[in-house]
Amino acid sequence: MKHILLFSFLIFILQSAIAQKKDSVSLKEVSVKGYRTITGMGHMNEVHDGIIYSGQKNEVLITDSMDANTAQDNPRQVMGRVPGSNYSETQGSGFPANGIGFRGLNPTQSIETNTRQNGYNIAGDIYGYPESYYLTPLEATERIEVIRGASALQFGPQFGGVVNYIVKKAPQDKPFEFNTEETGGSYGLMNTFNSVGGTWKKWNYFAFVKAEYANGWRQNSQMEQVAAFARVEYKANDNFKIGLEYSLLRNLLHMPGGLDDAQFNKNPDQSFRSRNWLVTPWNVLALTSEYKISEKTMFTLKSALNISSRSIVWRNEDGGPETLDTIVTATNNYIPREVEHEYFKNSTTELRKLTNYDLGNKEHTLAAGIRFFAGNLKRREGGLGSTDIGPDFTNYDAGGQYEKDLNFTTVNVAPFIENTFHIGENLSITPGFRFEYIKSTATGHVLDSTGSYYINVNESKPRNIALAGIAFQYKTSRSTNIYANITQAYTPISYSFLYPMGLNIDAKIDPNLKDITGYNADLGYRGHFKSYFTFDVSGFYMARNNNIAFETNNSGPATTYFETNVGNARHIGVEAYAELNVVKLFTKHSRFGTVTFFNSFAYDDARYINGLYKGNKSEYAPAIIDRFGITYAYKRLSTTFLYSHTTKSFSDANNTVYSPDAEVGVIPAYTVMDWSATAKIKNYNIKFGVNNLTDARYFTFRTSEYPGPGIIPSIGRTIYVGFGARF
Repeated sequence: MKHILLFSFLIFILQSAIAQKKDSVSLKEVSVKGYRTITGMGHMNEVHDGIIYSGQKNEVLITDSMDANTAQDNPRQVMGRVPGSNYSETQGSGFPANGIGFRGLNPTQSIETNTRQNGYNIAGDIYGYPESYYLTPLEATERIEVIRGASALQFGPQFGGVVNYIVKKAPQDKPFEFNTEETGGSYGLMNTFNSVGGTWKKWNYFAFVKAEYANGWRQNSQMEQVAAFARVEYKANDNFKIGLEYSLLRNLLHMPGGLDDAQFNKNPDQSFRSRNWLVTPWNVLALTSEYKISEKTMFTLKSALNISSRSIVWRNEDGGPETLDTIVTATNNYIPREVEHEYFKNSTTELRKLTNYDLGNKEHTLAAGIRFFAGNLKRREGGLGSTDIGPDFTNYDAGGQYEKDLNFTTVNVAPFIENTFHIGENLSITPGFRFEYIKSTATGHVLDSTGSYYINVNESKPRNIALAGIAFQYKTSRSTNIYANITQAYTPISYSFLYPMGLNIDAKIDPNLKDITGYNADLGYRGHFKSYFTFDVSGFYMARNNNIAFETNNSGPATTYFETNVGNARHIGVEAYAELNVVKLFTKHSRFGTVTFFNSFAYDDARYINGLYKGNKSEYAPAIIDRFGITYAYKRLSTTFLYSHTTKSFSDANNTVYSPDAEVGVIPAYTVMDWSATAKIKNYNIKFGVNNLTDARYFTFRTSEYPGPGIIPSIGRTIYVGFGARF
C-alpha cells in the first residue's frame, strides 16, 4: 500500500505545483523530437511523423534512458511503465516473443494489438493471424510508441491499440560507428548485440545482428535465436528521402510443454515433454519514403512484404499435460509426434498525407490515407512426425497427407481521414472516419472427427465496416492538457476462430460466430512540470459486443470447450502514471545524485453485462496492475528497483477456478521484483541486474494447445551481467 499512497502524494504535489508556478517548454525538443519526455516516459505532441495524436491516449518510452534488461527483452522493465500493460510470459516456453495486451484484452502473442516496426506491419496477418513472432530487440530500439483508444482510425479497427517499435538511427555526423553489447547470465545465457551505422554524403545506413543462446530456466527449454536488421536511406534533399529495410529472425526453440496445477505447485521448472520443437524463419522487407511538397504538406509511404513460416514438431496435447511421453514397450520407441507447418506471405502498403492549412486565422491539420493489404496463410497440421527426440520437422506420412490442409487469404482496403480543428488558443477538436473493406477466404480440406474421410472447405466472407470517432484536447498550460476521445473499434473473426489451432479434439468452434464490435473512450489529464514531474491520469470505457470466448463443459466424461459469442462485455477503469525527481524538486544541482520515483497503476473492472455469463469477469483481465519503481542516479551510474503486482484473472468465460487438465482455471495474483543497474564510463558501459529478485513462482498463461497444454510457468530468478562499447 505504501507505493499507492506515494502515488496519491505525487498527484497532490502536481496540483500544488501547477497552481503556484509557471511552466516552460523547450521549443527545440518539440519541433525536432515530436514527443515530450523528462526521463524514460512521456507522450507525443499533437502531430508527429505524419500522424495526429491530439486528444489521443498515448505514451512514448525512451529505452536508453532506463535501467532495464534489454538483452533478454524483459517487458516489465520497459513496457511496464505503460499503465495497464499485461503480458503473456511465454518467451521461454515456445514463443519467440512475449505478448502484450491492454485494458483486460488477451495478451497472448499481442493478438489484440497492432504491432509495428518503424510504422509498418510485422505480424503474420493484420486480421486473420495477427500474432507477433518477431519483435524488434530492445537493444536495437530507440523508443516505443504506444497509442490506445482512438488509434483505431489511423492504424486499423483493433480494440487494443498500437505498439510501434522505432529502430535506432545511425549518427548524422560521422561515416562510421560501431556498437557492441555482450551479456551473460543464468542458465547458460549468452547474448551478443552488434551494430554499425553512419552517414556519408546523402546516404545513411544502419544494421545490427543479435545472437542469443540459453539453456533455459525450465528443463527442455533451450533456445538459439538470431535477429538482424539492415537499413539504407537516401536523402535527395530536404524535401525527399527514401529507404529500404530488411528484418530477419532465425530461431530454434525447445518447448518444455505445459503443467497441470499439481505439477506446477510441486515444481514449476520441471518438464514432461522432451520432443517438442519450433523453428521460425521470419523475413520482412520494407520500403519507406517521405516527400514534402511544401512547408505545410507531406506524403509518407510505407510498404512491407512479409515472407515467413513457422514449423512445429511435438507430442500433441491429447490427454493433457499429465499424459507422459514414454517409450512404448511393444515397439521400443516413442509414439510418432505431430508435425505442423505454416507459411505466411503478405504485403501491406500505407500511403498518408498530412497538410496544415489556414482557416479563420488559425492553422488546422488534415491527415488522410489508405491501406492496402493482401495476405495468404498456408496451414498444414496433423502430419505424421518421427519417433525421434530431436528437431525433425519432416512429415513421414506415405501420401504426404495432413489432417488439416488449409489455405487462408485476406484482402483489406481501408481509407481514413482525420482533421484537427483549433478553436481559440487552447482547444482542438479532431473528428475522424475510417472505412474497412475486408474479404476472407478459406479453402482446402480437414479430416472428419472420426478420422474416416476428408471434408472439403470452401468459404468466403466479405465485410464492409464504417468506423467514426472524435477527440478533444484542451491546453491547461504550455505543458499540460486535458484530452478526451471516443472511437468505434472492430475485431473480425480470425483464422483461429474458423478452425481450432493445433489438433485439440476437445475444442470446438461455433459455426455461427459473429465479429466483435464496440468502441473505446478516454478522458484524462497529462503533462509535465519543468524537469522534475510528469504525469498522466485518465479514465477509460471499452465496450465489446459479441465477445468471443471459451465455454467450458464438465458434464461429460471429459472436459470440453466450445468457442462462441458469449455476450457483451464492458471494461471500465482508471490508468495513472506519475514520475517525480525528488532532488530536482528542490534544487537544480546535487552533489549526491538524484532519486526518482515512478508509479504505473491501472484498475480495470472488466466483466460480461449480458448473456449466460452476465456478471463474470472477462478473460485475462486482472482488476489491478500496479508497478512502482525507484531510480537512483549519480553522475554516470544509475540503478532501478521495480515492484510489479498483478491481481488474479481467469482464462475462460465461466471463470473456472480449477480444472483437472489445467487448460482453464484461475491465474493467481503474483508479485515480481526486478533490480537493474548501469554504469557508463566514456564510450563504455556495464549493465547488471536480477530479474524476479525473490524467485516468485507464478504464471500468466493457460492454454488448451500449443505451447502446452496446461499452465505455462513464468521464469524464476535470473542474473545477468553485460558490457558495452561504442567506437
